[in-house]
Amino acid sequence: MSYSNDGFFMENTANAPLVGEKLNAVMRGVYGWMTMGLLVTAFVSLLLSTSGFVPSSGMFFVAIILQFGIVIGIGWAINKISATVAGLLFFVYAAVTGMTFSVIFMVYTPASIMSAFITTAAVFGAMTLVGLTTKMDLSKYSTYFMMALIGLVIAMVVNIFLQSSGLEFIISIAGVLIFTALTAYDTQRISQMASDPHLQVNSEDTIKFSVLAALTLYLDFINLFLFMLQLFGGGGRD
Repeated sequence: MSYSNDGFFMENTANAPLVGEKLNAVMRGVYGWMTMGLLVTAFVSLLLSTSGFVPSSGMFFVAIILQFGIVIGIGWAINKISATVAGLLFFVYAAVTGMTFSVIFMVYTPASIMSAFITTAAVFGAMTLVGLTTKMDLSKYSTYFMMALIGLVIAMVVNIFLQSSGLEFIISIAGVLIFTALTAYDTQRISQMASDPHLQVNSEDTIKFSVLAALTLYLDFINLFLFMLQLFGGGGRD
């Protein structure tokens, strides 16, 4: 099996089980990996925050570089690495994210964090259902999603210098809307790829596909949570 530039498979000549049964099995694998990644992130974040660990600015910089490197590396080298290595890299990414998230417990109240998480889980679940069931082809909006993401990043960079609370609120609203839409879009795209009759259940390539797809949805969830937290957290702790 070979993969396209974004890491997903292109073809395979082996036989495959029925599409409906296979789709359910593959998607269970995707959400299983995603759930484990979120649990790793939550565990590391709670462990470090309760231990009094405070990451330095240098550690944050290294962590961000490492996160970008892992995401790019998994997508670029997915054809060359084993499913085991892909899974380990995914868990390393989740753990590093947990380390950066440990400061959230110092900035926001537990009530704000819980409210943001519950709302994120509800929205993510609803958009997942939309992505799996809608007959609308969301891929035709992919260009608009990319433009919205670029605009969001530019606005966030600009606000680093402006420090405008009004712009920050607008960015938070925009971020929630964008990643809400991306959750449905990515879910539909992944489910369509998982329906490919050439993809076998429980094969090496299917596991790698599941890890890569889980990473995509994990990133949607994490970003949605962060923007939700900015809305629910307000000014953070007093």
